[in-house]
Amino acid sequence: MGKRWTEFFKQCHLCPRECGVDRLEGGGKSSAGFCKQDGQLRVAYVGPHFGEEPPLTGTHGSGTVFFTGCSLRCSYCQNYQISRGGLGETIDMKDLLAKVEEMILEKHVHNINFVTPDHFFPYVFELVFLLRSKGYDLPTVFNLSGYQSVNLLKAAEGSVDIYLPDFKYADRDLAKRLSRCQDYPEVALAALAEMFSQKGFLDSFDTGHSLATKGVLVRHLLLPGHIENSINALTTLFVEFGAQLPLSLMSQYIPVTPQEVEALNRRLTEEEFNQVYSHALDLGFERLFVQFPAEKSPEGKPPFLPDFRRDKPFCSSPEQD
Repeated sequence: MGKRWTEFFKQCHLCPRECGVDRLEGGGKSSAGFCKQDGQLRVAYVGPHFGEEPPLTGTHGSGTVFFTGCSLRCSYCQNYQISRGGLGETIDMKDLLAKVEEMILEKHVHNINFVTPDHFFPYVFELVFLLRSKGYDLPTVFNLSGYQSVNLLKAAEGSVDIYLPDFKYADRDLAKRLSRCQDYPEVALAALAEMFSQKGFLDSFDTGHSLATKGVLVRHLLLPGHIENSINALTTLFVEFGAQLPLSLMSQYIPVTPQEVEALNRRLTEEEFNQVYSHALDLGFERLFVQFPAEKSPEGKPPFLPDFRRDKPFCSSPEQD
């Protein structure tokens, strides 16, 4: 990794928490920041994923790179094994580049999808540079929590084609309780505005093509017992960005670890889902992806709930059956 990128880790302000930790120092101090990661790149999985929205998944899957750690660390995270549990392996850039190239050439993925990359942005910027230097022109996707630094998004502009951010909370108290960031709504709205200024709305709606190549698609995960937060989040997005905002409603929540907030120890009900879905329709969103409450798989698990202890975490993916 070039010197210009290592400077990002010396006094880390890669996310809005701005811990200021020297992640290059070595020892326990270098992983004392909120993301719990030092300056060494750690990755949990590289491979095709078939659980994204259709313009990203296509027929061959989205080429995901799942990073260890997270700058948000929500208490209920569906990927808790890597975001909170630290599962993953240290990898150097040469080996990661080889894994991504193999995924492109052998699996024919439609894009390269970096999942929760912001605490490792310097490595991602370097990897994108290397891929482009070798002639690969697949769209790059930054799959984000929404809680991003505008300054770092400006630095990322040349390395990303598609932003896939969440907008999790309109309720500041809920954001504080579940993700320890009371400022989430205002920080995320500023981040979304920057993303839209760079890339616009997801282009597949305008081009008519089945696959997206550029733009922004916003996701919102419905949380059991917190439908008012979802209703207010959708209203906020509509007021700020309008009816043509590409929006994905996600109903996939499942309690994967015991939660202090009792409602989060159960699945979303059909009534709760219908309340939020009806509100989205009433607001008039025109570019809406909807993940309807899913049936369980024969193994009793929801589709695409990953287990990163497996070589192939997504048991429902066509590539992994």
